[in-house]
Amino acid sequence: MLKNKYLKVIFYCFFFAISCVANAQESSSTLPLTTYLQQLEEQFNIRISFANKDTDTLTITPSTDNNLESILNYIAKKTSLTLTKLSQRYYAFSKENTISIHAKFLDNFEQNTINGATIEVLEQNIATVTDSTGYFTLNNIPKDAIIKVRFIGYKTMHFNATELNKNKPVNTFLLKQHYVQLKEVVISKFLTTGLRKSKDGSVILNTSDFGILPGLIEPDVLQTVQALPGIKSSNETVSDINVRGGTNDQNLVLWEDIKMYQSGHFFGLISAFNPYLTNSVTITKNGTSPQYGDGISSVIDMRTNNNVNDSFFGAGFNMISADAYTQVPITNKGALQFSARRSITDFLNSPTYNRYFDKTFQDSDIENNDRDTEITRREDFYFYDFTAKALYDITNKHKLRFSFIYMNNVLNYEETNANNESNFSNLDQKNTSFGGSLESKWTNKFSTKINAYRTSYNLNANEVANNQEQQLQQTNKVLENGLKVNTKYQLTDNIKLINGYQLIETGIINFTNVTQPPYKKNIKGVIRAHSIFSEIDYQTIKLKARAGARVNYIENINTFKRWIVEPRLNINYNVATNFNASLLGEFKSQTTNQIIDLEQNFLGVEKRRWILADEDELPITTSKQLSVGFNYEKNSIYIGIEGFYKNVKGISTLTQGFQNQDQFNGEIGKYNIKGIEFLINKKNNNYSTWLSYTYNLNNYVFKDITPNTFPNNLDIRHTITFAANYNYKNFKIGVGVNYNSGKPYTEPEEGNNALDLFSFPAKINYKDPNSSRLPNYVRADISALYNFKISKKYKATLGTSILNILNKENILNRYYRVTNDNEIETVESVSLGITPNASFRINF
Repeated sequence: MLKNKYLKVIFYCFFFAISCVANAQESSSTLPLTTYLQQLEEQFNIRISFANKDTDTLTITPSTDNNLESILNYIAKKTSLTLTKLSQRYYAFSKENTISIHAKFLDNFEQNTINGATIEVLEQNIATVTDSTGYFTLNNIPKDAIIKVRFIGYKTMHFNATELNKNKPVNTFLLKQHYVQLKEVVISKFLTTGLRKSKDGSVILNTSDFGILPGLIEPDVLQTVQALPGIKSSNETVSDINVRGGTNDQNLVLWEDIKMYQSGHFFGLISAFNPYLTNSVTITKNGTSPQYGDGISSVIDMRTNNNVNDSFFGAGFNMISADAYTQVPITNKGALQFSARRSITDFLNSPTYNRYFDKTFQDSDIENNDRDTEITRREDFYFYDFTAKALYDITNKHKLRFSFIYMNNVLNYEETNANNESNFSNLDQKNTSFGGSLESKWTNKFSTKINAYRTSYNLNANEVANNQEQQLQQTNKVLENGLKVNTKYQLTDNIKLINGYQLIETGIINFTNVTQPPYKKNIKGVIRAHSIFSEIDYQTIKLKARAGARVNYIENINTFKRWIVEPRLNINYNVATNFNASLLGEFKSQTTNQIIDLEQNFLGVEKRRWILADEDELPITTSKQLSVGFNYEKNSIYIGIEGFYKNVKGISTLTQGFQNQDQFNGEIGKYNIKGIEFLINKKNNNYSTWLSYTYNLNNYVFKDITPNTFPNNLDIRHTITFAANYNYKNFKIGVGVNYNSGKPYTEPEEGNNALDLFSFPAKINYKDPNSSRLPNYVRADISALYNFKISKKYKATLGTSILNILNKENILNRYYRVTNDNEIETVESVSLGITPNASFRINF
C-alpha cells in the first residue's frame, strides 16, 4: 500500500512538471502586440502608428515569415486591425469601429415582401424602415451594435451588426407571424400570385409577382382589377370601370400620387399605364383613408418602384404594341427610371388590331359612312406613352422623388368620294403629368411626406366635311395643380396618428365651334378645394381599426363656396380562429364629372368630356357607403361575403349616359345601391380556382322624371365568374367564364306611337325609362404563359391568349335614333369577337 502511494505522488509530480513546462513554452511564444510592433520597428527600421486603446489588450504569436509586408498583413488578419501604408517607412494600424449593413425581410408564409418593418439600432438612436421590396440599408453602424427588427403581427428578431455586413451578399430573413390566442387572418394569395387582400379590405396587386388570369398575358392594371367582385366594365373597356354600380368618373385613379384624367389607350381597350414598371396597385372600394379625396366609388392607387439600389431592364411586344422599361442606379444615392410604349397598329394590321378597331369604331363617324358610294379611305391610328422617374436619397431618412408621365392617342381619317370631294377628321387625346415628393423620417416615431403635382388633359377633335364647307372643332381641357402634406406619428406600438392638408385647384374648358350652321360654345370653370384630414390607426393581433375625417372647403371662383365633412371608418376584427369580420363606412364627395351631351361627340369615339360642378346645373356629387363583411381562410380555402349599401346624390342625366327622352334634360337626382359580393377561392402552390357572385340592386331617383324611381343604366343585377389557373414548372394556364345579366335600356313605343312626326325634327316617343333589358352576357377566355431562360442573366416569357373563345356576340348597348327619312334606326354596340393575342418578353 505504501509503495502504491509513493508511485501516485511521483506520477502527479511528473505530470505537474510537464504542464508547467508546456505553459511556460506557450507563454514564451505569445507576445503583447505592442511589444511585437516595437520589435518590428527595430528589426526593419520602420515606424508603426497605432492607438494604445486598440492594441493594449491584444496578444499575438510572432510570424515565422521574414518578409515585412507578409508580417504586417499577418498581424492585420490575426487582430482584425486595418493596415494602412503611409510611405515606404511609415505604417499605421487602426481599428474600424463602424460598418454598413443591409438585409431583406419576407414573411414566412408566402414569402411576400414586408413593407414598413422597423429596423432599429439599439442604444444608438438610429432607425429606418424596409421599402416596398422588404429591403433596407444603413451606414456607419458600430460593429458591436445589436439590430432589432419588428413589425406588427410578427415576432421581433435581433441580429449582431456583423451578421448584416454590407460587404456580404444580401441575406433574406423570414419573419414569423406572432400569434396570441387567435390566428391572424392574412390573405396573402388572392385568386393568383401577386394579388393579396389586406385586413383593411383593400386589394393589393404586386405586378412583379403577378401570376396569370384568364384572357390576360400581362398584368394590365385596369384589366386585372376587373377580376375582383364588384368591379366590372359594362362595355369591355378599361376607361369605363364600374365599381359597385358607379360610373367611371367616380373612380379616383392615382399614379405616383398624381390624379389622372386619362386611363386608356385605343380609346379605352388598353390600360395607359405600363404594367411592368408599375410596382404595386392598391384598390379600395370602401373604408377609404381620409388622406384621399374625390373618387366616391373607389380609389386605384398605382406606385412604381421606389428603391434606389434596384437595377433592371425589360422589353417586349404583343400584337398591339411594343415597350421597354429600365431602372439604372447613377450613384449609391440616386437612380433613373424610364419606360416607353408605342403601338404597332399604324404599320401592322394584326387580327388583334382588327378586332379592337371594329369594337372601337363600330358606332363612330368612321364606320357610319354610306358604304354604297365609292369612297377611298385612309386611316392612321396609333398611341404611345412615356414615363420617367428620378430617385434620390438625400440621406437614409430623407428621400426625394420626381415623376413624369405622358400618354397620347392619335387618330387621322380621310375619305374621298367619286367626285374627288374630301372629308377630314382627326382626334388627339393626351395627358401630361409631373410631380415630386419628399419623404422625411425625423425620428423613430415621426415622419412627413410632401407631394406636389401638375396634370394636364387635352382632348381635341376636328372635322372638315362637305368639301371643306362645314367645319367642327371640339376641345376638352383639364388643368390641375395639387399640394399635399402628410404627417405620421407612432404614438405607441399600437396607435398611429395621421394628419395632413391638401390643396387642389382644377380648371376645365369645354369648347365647341361649328361653322355651318354657325354655333359656338365655350365654358370655363375653376374650383379650388382646401382639405384637412386626421386619422387614428389602432392595431393589435386581433383588431385593426382606423377612424378619421376629412374636412373640405370648396369654392368655385364664380358661383359658390361650401364646407363638406367626410367621416371615415374601417374596422377589422378576428372573431375566431381563421375567421374575421369587417365594418367599413365612408362619406365622400367629388367636384369633377364626365358628361355625354352628343352621341357623335369627338367623332363618336371618345364621347365623354370632363366638367366642373357649379351647384346650379350640376351640384357637387356626394356619397355615403356602409358595408359589413365576413372572411374565412384556412389552409387552401378562402370564403368571403360582403353586403353593402351606397347612396349617391347630386348626379345629372347628362353624366349618366342616358340615350332616351331624358338625354339632354339635365335633371338632378340620385341613385342608391344594395348589393352582396361573394367569393370562394381554393388554392395551393400549383393551382387556384374561384367562383364569385355579385348581386346589385341599383335604382335612380329623379323627382322630375316619370316614374320617379327606375333602374340605373348600370343596374346589372347578377354577375358570376368561374375561373381557374394552373402552374406546372415554367408553364402557366388560365381559363374562365364570365356571365352577367343584361343592363337596362329604353325602347320606343309600339307601332305608330313610336315616332312623333309633328315635332321638328321628328322625335321618338319612348316607353318608361330603362324598362327593357339587353340579353345576358357570356364570355369565355383563355391564356397561357411559358417562362424560360435564354442565359444565366436573361429571362424570357412567351404568352398567348384568346378573348371570347366561343366567339359569342354579346350586345353591350342599344339605343335608337331618327334617320333623314324619318325612320327609327336601332343602333347596337357589340362586344369583341374572338380576339387572339400573343406576346414575347425579355428581362434581366
